[in-house]
Amino acid sequence: MSIVGTQWYRKEDVMKRRDVLTGAGGAVLLAGAGALGWRSAVGSTDGYEAFAHRLRAPLPASPEIEDLIRFATLAANGHNTQPWRFRVGENWIDVLPDLARATPVVDPDDHHLFVSLGCAAENLAIAGAASGRPGTLTTHQDGSVRYTFSRAAPRSEPLLAAIARRQSTRALYDGRAVPVSDIEALQRTARTSGVHMVVLMDRVRMGRVRDLVVAGNDDQMTDPAFMAELKAWLRFNPRSAMASGDGLFSAATGNPPLPDFLGRRAFDAFFTASSENDKYAQQIESSAGIVVFLAEYEDKAHWVAVGRACQRFALAATTLGLKHAFINQPVEVARLRPELAALVGAPGVRPDTVLRFGYGPTLPYSPRRPLATVMI
Repeated sequence: MSIVGTQWYRKEDVMKRRDVLTGAGGAVLLAGAGALGWRSAVGSTDGYEAFAHRLRAPLPASPEIEDLIRFATLAANGHNTQPWRFRVGENWIDVLPDLARATPVVDPDDHHLFVSLGCAAENLAIAGAASGRPGTLTTHQDGSVRYTFSRAAPRSEPLLAAIARRQSTRALYDGRAVPVSDIEALQRTARTSGVHMVVLMDRVRMGRVRDLVVAGNDDQMTDPAFMAELKAWLRFNPRSAMASGDGLFSAATGNPPLPDFLGRRAFDAFFTASSENDKYAQQIESSAGIVVFLAEYEDKAHWVAVGRACQRFALAATTLGLKHAFINQPVEVARLRPELAALVGAPGVRPDTVLRFGYGPTLPYSPRRPLATVMI
């Protein structure tokens, strides 16, 4: 679940250097197209906002199974690949891995993929109980998850409303401390069998995590395969984000929209390890704390359990007015895992996910794919 930092380019910088970035033909195209050509290439921000609003509409009074699956797909997931499929039976819904959406460079053992499945499964269970379909989640050896439900009266689910509002907010936060009572509430809500959760709020240990994030970012950004995989999942404008329904939308990371051809060149020109390291350092410094999740065992079932815990933390944080973002470089770069594990008092255990949290702005939401493409 590595995430691009914020504002790795500015539109004015791109336009100043458009002759370098696009070549003569591209520069003539931009100059001649004008505002209408630009909008045709990037799409409408208002149109994207309407698209995102439909995806996150509240559950209707009498929800259908499709409504529950829509809420499941709003879960956190790596690179916004949405690596899941859903199969529906008479009283069950399966959450299945979609290995065609794996990211083998950043996630070679599909760890993030199965964490993502756990996030979606937790959303499904919350929405199911709220809709009058309470049930249980069972994780199978292959990492698939079955939600088996019965029919009952709908019940109040305090995390339900947060499902549509939760987002990974990759921006500077305001540095305010979170009340101890809220930290305790987050810990209670995220508590999951087989998963350990460590909250760091002292600046010394947060600084050590920052150093690991920067070290991991250096490793990743000098790997051409990592950069190529990341670039393949970037969506540089509303038009591309709505067309694909997936990927890392530039506006959701604080960047202005650009036509695809220009966005790719801007990425190559402005996305550097030095600039990203500075931004990650600033973002961590602006955060109220960092949370690390560690599973008791390294297997798919426990990775799914980490996803469930992580999603509950994120939803509870959203309910409390907090933002969060993944900073998983010390997990994704294997050589850094032992140092992170020792830092949080769990030597010999593989860390699974790392998030920063705090009070911050709301950015545009990430896209999601149509239900027809995720349901079997």
